[in-house]
Amino acid sequence: MATISSRLDADENIIGWQARVRKKGYPQQIKTFRSKTNAEGWARKVESEMERGIWRDTSESERTTLGEALARYADTVTIRKKNHAPELARIRQWQRRSVAELSLARFGGKELADVVGDMEVEGKSPNTIRLHLAVLSHLFKVARTEWGMTSLVNPVELVRKPKLPQGRDRRLVGDEEPRLLTACKESGNPWLLPTVRFAIETAMRAGEILETQDKADKNGERLIQTEGLLWKHVDLSRQIALLPQTKNGTARTVPLSTTAVSILNGIPRSMDGKVFGTTYESIHSAFVQTCKQAGIEGLRFHDLRHEATSRFFEKGLNPMQVAAITGHKTLQMLKRYTHLRAEDLAKMLG
Repeated sequence: MATISSRLDADENIIGWQARVRKKGYPQQIKTFRSKTNAEGWARKVESEMERGIWRDTSESERTTLGEALARYADTVTIRKKNHAPELARIRQWQRRSVAELSLARFGGKELADVVGDMEVEGKSPNTIRLHLAVLSHLFKVARTEWGMTSLVNPVELVRKPKLPQGRDRRLVGDEEPRLLTACKESGNPWLLPTVRFAIETAMRAGEILETQDKADKNGERLIQTEGLLWKHVDLSRQIALLPQTKNGTARTVPLSTTAVSILNGIPRSMDGKVFGTTYESIHSAFVQTCKQAGIEGLRFHDLRHEATSRFFEKGLNPMQVAAITGHKTLQMLKRYTHLRAEDLAKMLG
């Protein structure tokens, strides 16, 4: 049974209309509207949904803003993940957007599509956008299943995801490697040469080798996302390096070749325990400048991981062995790293 009553101010003027719905088996629902028509429409909708057994309480999702939900998700879900820093950084970016002020109930497909468009204009890559959407999608799933907001519709399921570009196939060709290493040796950054050589030798990600930092917050402070490789996780006698925190959240042990061990033996121990006493941001800047000086075009630091992974296959390692070294979760993910040179395949065929 629904009742509609007027709301009056001190001078007995009507300032709104309150709809109240009571039905056995359901909690009483009350909502105030500016117009009587809207109040009646809402009451009819709630009654109809209750009669059909499809009604869901939206009060909490209407009271909770996206920003508040993100904060709760960060404190109860993200913080429990091993490598939570990258996800916390994405959550902070969501919280800085104007949509964070919208209630969860009001944040739908259109609003999300607008944000995706903004991200594209900002220059975010398709993969970065997908990572932001993944956080949001899981937040809505948790809100529905664990926070009691069963009426919520996941807006991520309503929008088109940006298409991922074909995986990069950039490798060192011709005399690019000696030119690159010579230029690294001449660089003003003393860490560039050992870092580049180690990356080519191990296929480790930049964040697994070097400290990476988040963008500065409103106070101008930069937060550490990854610590990079630490001496306490390196055993030169056994030729292994432990990576307790990786991009996919799974720890792994990387075997070190004699060349990789030689590179590490040439690095002095630091007081802070870091193997490479620099940051990815510093190496990235030096790497870009060095490639320019060496006349090498279109090469990114991450391409060194692709180069190293391809070399593992060229040495005869099978996909399972390579995956154990590189940390790829599935063989499907590893496929785009196996663009072996035709002449090397010919040698293997005999």
